[in-house]
This record gives sequence, structure tokens and C-alpha cells, in this order.
Amino acid sequence: MSRARTSLPRTIAAHGILITYTIIALFPVILIVMNSFKSRKAIFASPLTLPGPETYDPIGYTTVLGQGDFTGYFINSLIVTCGSLAGVLLFGAMAAFALSEYRFRMNTLTGLYLALGIMIPIRLGTIGILKFMVGANLVNTHLALILVYTAQGLPLAVFILSEFMRTVSDDLKNAGRIDGLSEYRIFFRLVLPLVRPAMATVAVFTMIPIWNDLWFPLILAPAESTKTVTLGAQVFIGQFVTNWNAVLAALSLAIVPVLVLYLIFSKSLIRGITSGAVK
Repeated sequence: MSRARTSLPRTIAAHGILITYTIIALFPVILIVMNSFKSRKAIFASPLTLPGPETYDPIGYTTVLGQGDFTGYFINSLIVTCGSLAGVLLFGAMAAFALSEYRFRMNTLTGLYLALGIMIPIRLGTIGILKFMVGANLVNTHLALILVYTAQGLPLAVFILSEFMRTVSDDLKNAGRIDGLSEYRIFFRLVLPLVRPAMATVAVFTMIPIWNDLWFPLILAPAESTKTVTLGAQVFIGQFVTNWNAVLAALSLAIVPVLVLYLIFSKSLIRGITSGAVK
């Protein structure tokens, strides 16, 4: 009885802290969405108030949907993000499986080499990447961005997934080999389902930087046919005059796909983060 009494205040305190952190994390998003439905004057005069009859103005969304091909920008961002995630998860999981399953002389050094990308930002090689893409005739293509983002996300994917794959039972994999399963079938049918939470964690942490990136779309794919949402929103940001209604509306629309993908991966994400924390 005494334990229940002492645990109740802790539970209430934990919920209070969780709600506080949630409000702090969501406040910038709510502020952007809220101000996207206001007039320009109301954005600067009362940025913290809800849109009312006098301040409501959907001109930002009208401008975004009427100027430029924002539907195409969204499709481009989805193609690049989903293609990059597929490459990161597939090749990262395969490399992690090889490092965790097979023992060879350069195993540790290979793992360290693959993890160097976590410490060395890929943007340092922008000039070399641009020269390579020009030589391969891949400038202004989705493939150029997918290749760069896949290379950018692989170090973190290999680092995380290799640790999770070491926890997969050797007896299970050996039983599959005894039953005649090939290494590919063991990887796809036995190992991958068990590390799905870790893959969801990698997907979330990889997805958001790709969706929000401005640098590589500006360098490698600035054409109208391959422009992403983040790059397309720069149309409304000028040197002297910025259309804040359109910028906030574009950012609000850009949040929706990321939020949907996050909700899809959220359950597995929590499992992946908390896996091994409680025994």
C-alpha cells in the first residue's frame, strides 16, 4: 500500500514532465501553423494569438498553391526521401549483418571506417560530389539526391543496426542454416523482422534531415522539375521583401508528410529506443 502511495506522485510528476516537454517541442510547429492563417499585419502585431475573424487570411496558401508547382515539389521530396530511406535501410542492414555475423581479420577496422561518416559531414565533399555528378550526367535528377542521401545515412544505420543484430540469437540463425536456408533468406526472413524497431529508429532519424535539407537540392537539383519543397519555399524569401504568409503556409504544408511518416514509424521507434533499457 505504501509503495502504491509513493509511486502515484512519481507517476503524476512523470506525466507532468512529459506534457511539458511535449508542449515545448510542439510550440514552434503550432506557432507556424497558427500564423500561416493570418494576415501579414497580424503575424507581426499578435504572433501568439489564434486567428480570429479580423486576422484570418488564407492568402499564404492561395499564393503557395497558385505560384509555382508545389504539388510537384512535394512529389519530388517524397521520391527523394522514400528512395533514400530504402537505400539506407537495405544497404545499411546488409552491411550491419555482415559485420555482426561474420568474423574476419579487418572486421573492427571496417566497422570503424563505415562509422566515420557520423563524425565527418558529407558537405565537406560537396565540390567532389558535384564534379562526380556532372561527369555521370546526373545533375538535376532524383537519383543524384538519392545517392548522396543514401551515402549520408549509411554510417548511422550501420552503427545502430550492427549493435541490434548482435543480439539476435545464433541458435535461430543456425537452425535456419540446418533447414537449408541461404544467407539471404536468413537475413530477410529471420533477422530483419527481429530488428524492425531499430530500422524504424534509423528511418526516423534519417528521414527528417533529408526532407528538410536545402544544401544538396540547391547544388545538385535546382531545376524546376526536380526542386524539393524546402528549395521551393525559398521562392518566397527575397533579399529585401519576404512573403511571410507564403513561407509559413509552405512550411505548414511541408510538416504534414513528415508527421505522417513519423506516426507510421512511431510505435517501432519507441521500441527501438527503449530496447535493452529495461531488463
